[in-house]
Amino acid sequence: MAQAYHHTLGSRHYRFDSLAELMAKATPARSGDRLAGVIADSAEERVVAQMALAELPLSTFLEDHLVPYGEDEITRLIVDTHDADAFAPIRHLTVGDFRNWLLSDLATPETIARARAGITPEMAAAVSKIMRNQDLILVARKCRVTTAFRNTIGLPGRLSTRLQPNHPTDDATGIAASLLDGLLYGNGDAVLGINPATDNVAQSIKLMTLMDEVIQKYSIPTQSCVLTHVTNTLEAIEQGAPVDLVFQSIGGTQATNESFGFDLATLGEARDAARSLKRGTVGDNVMYFETGQGSSLSANAHHGLDQQTCEARAYAVARHFEPLLVNTVVGFIGPEYLFDGKQIIRAGLEDHFCAKLLGVPMGCDICYTNHADADQNDMDNLLTLLGAAGCTFIMGIPGSDDIMLNYQTTSFHDALYARRVLDLSPAPEFERWLDEMAIFEDVARHRPSGRLPDAFARPLSRLPEGGVR
Repeated sequence: MAQAYHHTLGSRHYRFDSLAELMAKATPARSGDRLAGVIADSAEERVVAQMALAELPLSTFLEDHLVPYGEDEITRLIVDTHDADAFAPIRHLTVGDFRNWLLSDLATPETIARARAGITPEMAAAVSKIMRNQDLILVARKCRVTTAFRNTIGLPGRLSTRLQPNHPTDDATGIAASLLDGLLYGNGDAVLGINPATDNVAQSIKLMTLMDEVIQKYSIPTQSCVLTHVTNTLEAIEQGAPVDLVFQSIGGTQATNESFGFDLATLGEARDAARSLKRGTVGDNVMYFETGQGSSLSANAHHGLDQQTCEARAYAVARHFEPLLVNTVVGFIGPEYLFDGKQIIRAGLEDHFCAKLLGVPMGCDICYTNHADADQNDMDNLLTLLGAAGCTFIMGIPGSDDIMLNYQTTSFHDALYARRVLDLSPAPEFERWLDEMAIFEDVARHRPSGRLPDAFARPLSRLPEGGVR
């Protein structure tokens, strides 16, 4: 039987029948939790739940499992890999004390890094629920996570970008044009990553080969990825395809991932297969994961949990497989889960904070669908806040409009804006390449060249008059 949790405010007594209910009702309001029927009945109940949660010992989460151990392999992963020695220095803290410690000068980047193996996703989710936006930004900025493949991602003072040249028919010329456009704005150091319009092994190999040829021809210190199902990438590796990164969307419960068609063993097989290719030059982080609040609820696999707690549990999966990149596609599922700009902004900051606290190299697809109560100004706000928080990477798409997936995200020039305003640079290897190729005339000031670099101008001059037909 689930343990009940209580809190008295004045003459009124509140009861929460389980830890899951307490966590859900302490969560800032969002449409997905209302849809799931787990939201607080009032703002007062929400604050009381937050007060009760703040008094809860962190060790509670090691004893009261939100999803039963015997029913869920992610719960087993969280419990079985928990590091008691790393947890020992913070074991005596309540959730409220944990917040205060994280905000204090005692919690340096180094002390947080030493503790992270002892912090469970549920602890991270719990503390985020009692933090203001500025708290999430300040602490996330102190959480440093560095990964590497052909360049080094996540160093302080750096903001990387995924160059996303999607095309509604996977047209090679259209993809190449987007790649060129993005590179000229200094995008693409995180990954050249395509969502295929036709998702099968043959098409994935075709797109992998296209991007690999571009990377090799211009000696670009970056990596490529076709965002196809993990089993397709495994088959592509077996066929000798030039696979850099293995992609998979992941969720925070076993049932969610089963709905996506994989389990943890599949991810382990894929990581080992990709590493066996030895295509990295400065590191061997070969996995790329995407997450997003609401995925477990949409799969009816949330076990009665709020969507943010389910999301944090997905980061246990991510960190176990040592990825190069992870990002939350924060507003992609739609207003049924995050209704408006305010909810999207809060969710983006929560996701980034929880992931970084757990040691995950977290980026964000700062996005919304056209039927959400949000606009590009909301995305500008979230972009700026995440840049201040030390976000690992963002998306770069022509005109911020993904014409294949039909949603709004960040553009090539949005990334240039963030780097200029916040004085952030690309990955160091990629930054040197921009300078050597004369793509940027002043890399320190993030100033693109006023002329087309010779390396790109020569092949373009050989195109037939009127362009490619």
